[in-house]
Amino acid sequence: MKNFILASIVVVLFLSFSSVFVVFEGQNAIALQFSKVKKDTDDQAVVYPPGLHFKVPFITQVRKLDARIQTLDGAPDRFVTSEKKDLIVDSYVKWRIKDFSAYYLRARGDKQYAETLLKQKVNNGLRTNFGSRTIKEIVSGKRSELMRDALTQVSESANELGIEVLDVRVKQINLPTEVSNSIFQRMRAERTAVAKEHRSEGREKSETIRAGVDRRVTVMLAEAERNARTVRGEGDADAAKIYAESYSKDAEFYTFLRSLDAYKSTFNSKSDLMVLAPDSDFFKFMKGVGGK
Repeated sequence: MKNFILASIVVVLFLSFSSVFVVFEGQNAIALQFSKVKKDTDDQAVVYPPGLHFKVPFITQVRKLDARIQTLDGAPDRFVTSEKKDLIVDSYVKWRIKDFSAYYLRARGDKQYAETLLKQKVNNGLRTNFGSRTIKEIVSGKRSELMRDALTQVSESANELGIEVLDVRVKQINLPTEVSNSIFQRMRAERTAVAKEHRSEGREKSETIRAGVDRRVTVMLAEAERNARTVRGEGDADAAKIYAESYSKDAEFYTFLRSLDAYKSTFNSKSDLMVLAPDSDFFKFMKGVGGK
């Protein structure tokens, strides 16, 4: 009898614990009966908000789902504009579960699978909007319009998954690597051509300035040489005049001074050798008084 009572207590406790479940904050739960979504009298899926709830053990199963806002931020994709130009677009999507029953049935309640389906719909919406616009329109003020149109289109197609799309944003738009390299090479060639033109103009101006400076230097040197010759000629004329005046005043004394200068220059070095006749006029003032 005691064993029966103990077993009954264990069964009751097990059934009690099996019939109680907790839905945490940020979650919602749906009830499944025989692998089908349990519905209420209004034929609506039974959704449990956060809190403590009860279920029928072994018959009702509970599947907890994340009810918070999710972010889908995948790898960048390639899109084609109306000009048939490729663009690499990096975007993200904000979404959350709106219809838990549809989400469970269409996406199997699997977040990764749901995001795969949602990514396809987002790409289709972006592809349509990018394909109807030019690059100039995309990168200009119409980018907001593009994201708004994409959000409207994606929201409509995501309803069948039980998903509410809150926002679609384009983070970055780049050109493909091969196109970027081609544009870079073209820009580099253009800048190189402009640089060569500037260098050529600079060399031309440099030669003009250098030629002008050389011309002015040549003219200045010629004028300086002419002035120097003029001054030198005037000095020589003044010296000759002074010599002439000095000679006219005392010719003998002038001759004597000139001879002393000649002696000084001649006998400046001991290695000098001169062969002169003793009665040469050169020794006139080296003789005695009266030239003896």
